[in-house]
Amino acid sequence: MSITANTVDHSTLENLALAGAVRSACAVGQPGGWGIVVQYGNAERALLAKRGGVRVFKKFDTLAVYLKKMGIDQFRIDSRQFDPTVKAPAKRIDSAERMREAHAAVAYKKWLAVEVQEALDDPRPSVPQAQVAAEWEIERAALAKQAKRTGH
Repeated sequence: MSITANTVDHSTLENLALAGAVRSACAVGQPGGWGIVVQYGNAERALLAKRGGVRVFKKFDTLAVYLKKMGIDQFRIDSRQFDPTVKAPAKRIDSAERMREAHAAVAYKKWLAVEVQEALDDPRPSVPQAQVAAEWEIERAALAKQAKRTGH
């Protein structure tokens, strides 16, 4: 089953099934799993995965339960392309990395909130911007003078 523009997403399929508009469904075998093709009106569409592409069910049982929950109790099976010796593609390798990054982002957000609150609660007086700028100007001049002496 190739990836085409002729797809239907989960929520649209759910609405079509609730409305009784699905005329037929077919479990289409392919190397490593099963896809779903539904027919409604004059259109025939493959079920779209969340991240794009055609959704592939590794197990036929999972596909059957999915259709049953949609209210589609009867469907055809096309097993011509099914090859049980081929493993379905593993989940995207980078999904674990995305989860690590998400957890790191949450931890950073918590750390940052604590740091900001501590800064807001700091009883020491603030330093006016003009004073900081003046002190930095003196420091910059000293660094420039030192760089001239050392040739850097």
